[in-house]
Amino acid sequence: MKILTFSTLFPSAARPSHGIFVETRLRHLVASGRVESRVVAPVPWFPSRNARFGEYAAHASAPREERRHGIQVFHPRYPLLPKIGMAVTPFLLARAVRPVVERIRRGYAFDLIDAHYFYPDGVAAILLGRHFGKPVVITARGTDVNLIPRYRLPRAMIQWAARNAAGIITVARALKDDLVRVGVPAERMEVLRNGVDLQLFQPIEREAGRHKLNVSRTTLLSVGHLVPRKAHDLVIQALRWLPEMDLIVVGDGPERGALGALARESGVGDRVRFVGALAQEDLRNYYGAADALVLASSREGWANVLLESMACGTPVVASNIGGTPEVVAAPEAGVLMKERTAEAVAEAVQLLFARHPDRGATRRYAEKFSWEETTRGQLQLFGRVI
Repeated sequence: MKILTFSTLFPSAARPSHGIFVETRLRHLVASGRVESRVVAPVPWFPSRNARFGEYAAHASAPREERRHGIQVFHPRYPLLPKIGMAVTPFLLARAVRPVVERIRRGYAFDLIDAHYFYPDGVAAILLGRHFGKPVVITARGTDVNLIPRYRLPRAMIQWAARNAAGIITVARALKDDLVRVGVPAERMEVLRNGVDLQLFQPIEREAGRHKLNVSRTTLLSVGHLVPRKAHDLVIQALRWLPEMDLIVVGDGPERGALGALARESGVGDRVRFVGALAQEDLRNYYGAADALVLASSREGWANVLLESMACGTPVVASNIGGTPEVVAAPEAGVLMKERTAEAVAEAVQLLFARHPDRGATRRYAEKFSWEETTRGQLQLFGRVI
């Protein structure tokens, strides 16, 4: 089968961690030997690569074309307009990438378009599918169906894209329920949850790893982009009730300065360490060195960091939202918070440590979430569609 994978959520040399969950799923699918793929991963146009422009500069620095893990990836530019962008982005996106898709098609007769993220990507993919006469499968991943449909025009376009899609995948049952509330018939969707790379994420030699990372006390880990939705602030404030614990924050983003100031103002600045964004190989070492991962997000579809941590033998504390209860579903996995407050984060952490699971049991729990079942489901769906 020849597929064209289409998503703005895909890594590049300039942003190697951006949308890595889409790339990981695709890599396992291609590794089956039954699928070939080309990737169109558009990035917003921006005129400058100057680092002071942050993420916009990273967009500008993305190569026009590259090979990642043996897969050819194209990064065409599309206009992203402020304020009015939400309503018109699917059309601008489809129009901007159409010449690139046309060029790919001349040498690669793809059978279907595999789109990730319902809006704007899925809507744009349906427009492209109509233009090129190809079926489209759309994967819903999180805020595309649990937040964006609150806006009238995007909601209508998501409904239109769902009606015209040849197949629909959600990465969690909770996201399927969200789409049912939008009006998509349940029987039109399949739940194919994300897996975890069990070869990459596995337990480390713990004492040596902790010494190398200068970890000596009981240590929590908070991983994610430094934006309000990830709620690192709640984890930082929770340290006031956890005087015997330190915190390592992994990630970059616009909240970095504010979070550092919050740690100091809360009197825990000497117990919080910011290490920036990390490659997955380095992140594995932090998972292995930590005593628990804490994820206090306000919204998640299927949070890959939870399984990554568990695969390294480290249990988790997480907010009870989205697909997270489907991931943290046993005592050896971790604990769900009762509510999303700093005090509730501390209470959940204390509950976890009162009956801290064996790290081997946590690893064995994660081993249930390999990629094989997801790959098998994709192959069956794509085969039916084609």
